[in-house]
Amino acid sequence: MAKVRSVYVCSACGTESSKWGGQCADCGEWNTIAEQQRAIVSKAVGRAVGYAGTAAQVSVLDAIATEDAPRIATGLSELDRVLGGGLVTGSVVLIGGDPGIGKSTILLQTLTHLAQTLPALYITGEESLSQVAMRGRRLELPLNKLRVMAETQVETIIATAEQERPRILVVDSIQTLYTDSLTSAPGGVSQIRESAALLTRYAKRSGCALFLVGHVTKEGALAGPRVLEHMVDCVLYFEGEADSRFRLIRAVKNRFGAVNELGVFAMTDRGLREVSNPSAIFLSRYDQPIPGSVVMITREGTRPLLVEVQALVDDAFSNPRRVAVGLDQNRLAMLLAVLHRHGGISSQGQDVFVNVVGGVKVLETGSDLAVVLAVTSSLRGQALDSDLVVFGEIGLSGEIRPVPNGQERLKEAAKHGFTRAIVPRGNVPKQAIEGIKVVGVGRLSEALDAL
Repeated sequence: MAKVRSVYVCSACGTESSKWGGQCADCGEWNTIAEQQRAIVSKAVGRAVGYAGTAAQVSVLDAIATEDAPRIATGLSELDRVLGGGLVTGSVVLIGGDPGIGKSTILLQTLTHLAQTLPALYITGEESLSQVAMRGRRLELPLNKLRVMAETQVETIIATAEQERPRILVVDSIQTLYTDSLTSAPGGVSQIRESAALLTRYAKRSGCALFLVGHVTKEGALAGPRVLEHMVDCVLYFEGEADSRFRLIRAVKNRFGAVNELGVFAMTDRGLREVSNPSAIFLSRYDQPIPGSVVMITREGTRPLLVEVQALVDDAFSNPRRVAVGLDQNRLAMLLAVLHRHGGISSQGQDVFVNVVGGVKVLETGSDLAVVLAVTSSLRGQALDSDLVVFGEIGLSGEIRPVPNGQERLKEAAKHGFTRAIVPRGNVPKQAIEGIKVVGVGRLSEALDAL
């Protein structure tokens, strides 16, 4: 019988201590420390290897052989893009998102496709096998070669995987799993951490590609300890509004590819379908130009993306409000101050609402110029030309700073029929791009005059 000892674990950050306290010393949260009974495993059995699945050895870095990681096509080009070109053998991918957004759907679609040529295993801890089969038949997926199992004990899952030897393994979800070495309930900080560690160790040792589904909190972050994101190779987040048919998958960590890569999908009655030209769905074609609307060119990972920024400026009946959807709200307040100081346009006593159409979250500062011009257009009631695109970062002194990959952005705009662009002077291409006239500006006042 293994010995059992008591440890005190913080449910907020996962910090362990030898005694109870009212406040966690690491994260500062109150009343989050709870006692857990843990079985003591001998070092020879439990900690012979690390998360990587091999015993530690000292080597010279120059003597280590390297090779390109082989990629496995998932059957969805947008998912391959987010993964960095395909699925890497032995990698661990963590997918998080709101309930019902499509995590299980896209994994079932991917696994049924891969199971036609590779051995695959689907582990469900939240749904019954009949529910998984019903979803597969509703989506009209080929289910004849996909092997499934309903189980929540990690040791049983790994033992079954050792027998089946799958190349692709999906576990839905990590919050439902538990290990016999801990006495706490499934979903706790310790259970999530140890279960993920055992599965990661198996994936690295066997070369099996592993998908883990994770729940998210009300704030949108992955539930459980932060160390869970450090253990895996790739972290993907599902984004999208509940009333929208479009779903976005964003890579926030990827050891085998670029981060902040974006995949665009459309939810249909046959599951998720990839959108090959996402700029077309984020642009609204009006019969005539309207005030407060401007098209900007952002960049998500390796892809230039055209999105529409809308602004509405109206008289405030009480305290003026500053609301930004899809943008940083603090940056909106800063841009309004710059517009007043260096552009001579005041929004004092006005409500300012800014929205990025289509539910896209623009994380880069290249959207500054588009936000300022959209606010100015709405405040003056003057519509901008429908064939105009803009991008550029605005500094506190009113200068327009260049952004990366300006030429690729302009080529994307020309491909969609835009004929005029206002960009930072540092992003003006040396050779003219056919079909589009580029106007370079260095100050905010120059950008307003160029309109």
